[in-house]
Amino acid sequence: MTPAGGIGLRYGVRDGARMTPEQRARLREGLAGRTIAVVGATGAVGLETLALLAEAGVAAADVRAFASERTAGVSVPMGADSITIERAEAARIEACDAVVLAVGAGVARDLAPAIVDHGALVVDHSSAFRQDPRVPLVIPEINADAAAGVRLIASPNCTTTIALVAADPIRRRFGLRSMGVTSYQAASGAGLTALESLEQETRMALAGRAPAPGVFPVPAAFNVFPHESPVEPGARASAEEVKIARESRRIWGDPAPAVEACCLRVPVFRTHTVALRLELETPVTWPDIDSAVSGSPAIDVVEARSPAPGSLDAAGRCAVLVGRLRPADPTAPADGAHVVWSLLAAGDQLLKGAAWNGLQIAIAALAGG
Repeated sequence: MTPAGGIGLRYGVRDGARMTPEQRARLREGLAGRTIAVVGATGAVGLETLALLAEAGVAAADVRAFASERTAGVSVPMGADSITIERAEAARIEACDAVVLAVGAGVARDLAPAIVDHGALVVDHSSAFRQDPRVPLVIPEINADAAAGVRLIASPNCTTTIALVAADPIRRRFGLRSMGVTSYQAASGAGLTALESLEQETRMALAGRAPAPGVFPVPAAFNVFPHESPVEPGARASAEEVKIARESRRIWGDPAPAVEACCLRVPVFRTHTVALRLELETPVTWPDIDSAVSGSPAIDVVEARSPAPGSLDAAGRCAVLVGRLRPADPTAPADGAHVVWSLLAAGDQLLKGAAWNGLQIAIAALAGG
């Protein structure tokens, strides 16, 4: 099956379905009889949201697509169909049952309150409301209950989402004292323009020309560099690293775990990879850890089939791939009980990191009334 719409094969997605049959059925049934709006439909997350809706069998007649005045009237693909872009104005959007905002924080702050006031459900992908105590920050596999009865819900930072999907089954079963995150983040996290820039820079470098920086402050092609977000005053950590710590504690509803992060950009189109170091509250064995992770429907454990989850393996899939489950001390006996464990997780930044998580939030909130 070829991916329907989205940004597709051009940016690292192999032929195949994004969702499992169960995920497609859940999305289709969860939105049955509802009208859904995708605001920012010409961007990477917006296009992937439309692609997921099409793959699930949601009718194009039940979906409206919005973007800036510049692209109003343009058609965008939704599977075998196409949808005409409408200008993003609250008065046009508010008649929909559920609204996915795949726009910048400033636009989200302008649109969301007016849409919510007219009774629509809003799921926001920007940073606008992630630290607002009145707005739940939701990863449905972890805290879906927080979405019940609420009309404005924030989807977390993509790196936070991928890391916590991998870590949470272990935290739930064994407790968590601390989590160390080293992220290797794809260009897609900076938007469709960053994907196009990485492609152009790579072509230039392969042609023997020195690529000039595009979206990022330094060339992205064949380069690894610290995340471009500004360094927080006094913390010496980047804003991205601070986000991961704050959002993790907020989603878990627990200020206790220490969260350390180091965020890097890598020349990959759309998969974020995270190396996690988890300090647990009790010593556990490898079968214990493996059982916890394998029990999550959001995770595909690749340990038995491959030495590690790769970025190409995760691209175009809604699951988070997890492997390299091992004691953090490489000299420790693997068959013993240990408090500190390491793992590697890879997830599509545009899917579980954004579009799929947002649609999961929408169906959870609609189901909860």
